[in-house]
Amino acid sequence: MSAKLKPVKSASVRERVSKEEWQARCDLAACYRLAAYYKWTDLIYTHFSARVPGTDDFLINAYGLMFDEIVASNLVKVSVKGDILDDPTGFGINQAGFVIHGCVHEARPEIHAVLHTHTRAGVAVSAMKCGLLPISQHAMLVHGRLAYHDYEGIALDMDERTRMARDLGTSATAMILRNHGLLALGPTVREAFEVMYYLDTACQIQVDACAGGMENVLLMSEEAQRTSTRQFARPERPAHHKDWPALLRLLERRGIRYAE
Repeated sequence: MSAKLKPVKSASVRERVSKEEWQARCDLAACYRLAAYYKWTDLIYTHFSARVPGTDDFLINAYGLMFDEIVASNLVKVSVKGDILDDPTGFGINQAGFVIHGCVHEARPEIHAVLHTHTRAGVAVSAMKCGLLPISQHAMLVHGRLAYHDYEGIALDMDERTRMARDLGTSATAMILRNHGLLALGPTVREAFEVMYYLDTACQIQVDACAGGMENVLLMSEEAQRTSTRQFARPERPAHHKDWPALLRLLERRGIRYAE
């Protein structure tokens, strides 16, 4: 007489990770959904990451999912060495995503979130010799904390990480990858999202302004640049605790279920 076998139910991602990791997953999944809402996507080819709290591991999107398919439980966990530790979909990750994000997380341990985009305006400004110009208030959020890295081809070679880390330096919160796109960094997902929002908007403004001819573009005075940069850097700025809850409410009003 054969024994009756009972199916073994495997633990869900939420059950097998820490409370802190689950929160990081929810924040990163929300960031992906917001990127889809703001049209920062490039099919399946860009990537955001967040460090798993208390570790050197990080979370990143499965290679093959659109941004509006990403939820907390289908993010891939990767070690700093590139080993896949948890991949619920089995899709693996984009190698270029590991090269870029692994580089930043290793070089800048205080950075917990990294966003990379190929938006039309971002790539346009990355191809301008002048780089990002001081012509908008939005540009001032990253003024003085913006780095540049020259294009070396698709970021598939690990040895590029040495040069990328060198160009990023120790204080930049954003990087323009020449002829490629944008990179935003932050100690939290919320802060990285804000950097990307302002940086991409500044690029859109610059493309629009330059369309009227460079002779019509007004650069800010150095004094105005210093003032606005200082104002953005003040620690008590209300956005630090007001914008992220508002953005999550935006997703919730639209029935976007990212935290599952």
